[in-house]
Amino acid sequence: MRNGGSGGGGVVAVASRSRWRITLTLMVCVMTAGIECCGPLRGPSKVRNPRKLKPLVFQQHEPNVSEFSITASGPPEGRIDRNDSLRFMQLAPNYNADIEFKDEEGTGADRLMTQRCKEKLNTLAISVMNLWPSVRLRVIDGWGDRFGNSLHSEGRAVDITTSDRDKSKYGMLARLAVEAGFDWVNYKRGYIHCSCKSETKINTRSMGCFTGDSIVTTTSGKKPMKDLNVGESVLALTDDGQLRFSKVLLFLDRSTTARTDYVTLVTESGKSITATPSHLVLRWEKPERSQVWDANPVLAKSIRVNDTLLTVVDGKAGRKALRTERVVEVRHMERRGLYAPLTVDGTVIVDDIVASCYAVIHSQRIAHWAFLPARMAAAAQTSLKGFIWRLAHPLATSVPNQLEITAPTEGIHWYPKLLYAISGYIIPASMMDAH
Repeated sequence: MRNGGSGGGGVVAVASRSRWRITLTLMVCVMTAGIECCGPLRGPSKVRNPRKLKPLVFQQHEPNVSEFSITASGPPEGRIDRNDSLRFMQLAPNYNADIEFKDEEGTGADRLMTQRCKEKLNTLAISVMNLWPSVRLRVIDGWGDRFGNSLHSEGRAVDITTSDRDKSKYGMLARLAVEAGFDWVNYKRGYIHCSCKSETKINTRSMGCFTGDSIVTTTSGKKPMKDLNVGESVLALTDDGQLRFSKVLLFLDRSTTARTDYVTLVTESGKSITATPSHLVLRWEKPERSQVWDANPVLAKSIRVNDTLLTVVDGKAGRKALRTERVVEVRHMERRGLYAPLTVDGTVIVDDIVASCYAVIHSQRIAHWAFLPARMAAAAQTSLKGFIWRLAHPLATSVPNQLEITAPTEGIHWYPKLLYAISGYIIPASMMDAH
């Protein structure tokens, strides 16, 4: 009996050890698979928002404008010669082993490109390997001083194929290039042409902004956006359609020197608003029975002639009132300076036209919710300053303006930087601007 029991215990112990080995093996496999799926590695990758990609067709280009348009890669800035030591040294060689360079001249010129172009190309190389594991991205033309005034001569363009030169893949390769962030992609005969914006302009900033000359209405009167301070109150539109003054809590982005692209929307009465293409403005598209303020926030670049915007006019007894006005002209331009104030209500009246404080996300509601922590932090900071000042001045009846009103800081605020960095994980791709 003892021997039998001992033998049975040995069998149980062996079986138990076997189960543990199997369990540990499975855990290692799961952990390995998890590691393989994270980061820009060859093989399976984490898909944030799976969706079916539609290949480009022959001669199609994205976006559907000229390559030199400011909404695409922008105009040439002048060829870069090898003798131009300053500009030539700014080109970055690309030694990515996952990219095949044709390099017909044997000089390595095809590897030279701007840093932005290099980043997009490396991103595309990962996409190519993930879609076709045995295929690499192939560059047949990069920089070269033989290209005249094309963007190739500035290191801002590359012509690409797949390493297997399978033309049936080229349509999808073009789509992958668009997804990788190239600013203009053209499906040509036998190859794909891709180009990027110039790095001398701030075209890659995520923030939506207004120009410094844009006019806002404060409690003390009208003033240009460049003179607006944190703590001042500007005319805004509330959720229930009321016009009221709303405090500026912070600037999501502010730069007096950066150059970027803008869209100007001109209404039938001559009013106009200038904003970056990815900024939200309110387009009214409801039937006559709806409230005039019941408008749909859309990206400025989506507005077309004959669309309707919400404007502000002088009403009875000097009070401001809302009115709808038709857009009669859409212009594109490049300007220096960008300003993006955040108000308590998440809206702001700019040049007597209603606009959002937000950009990129295709929803005013989601954007306003997402920036709640930023609004709460800014409000708490102001309250804390006031509390500390009252402790030091117990007999004072009010907090001085210099505590409420402060000069804004330059640059992109840390919170929107963080938010846009993680937005791909919490916000569907369809809600985000692809630009």
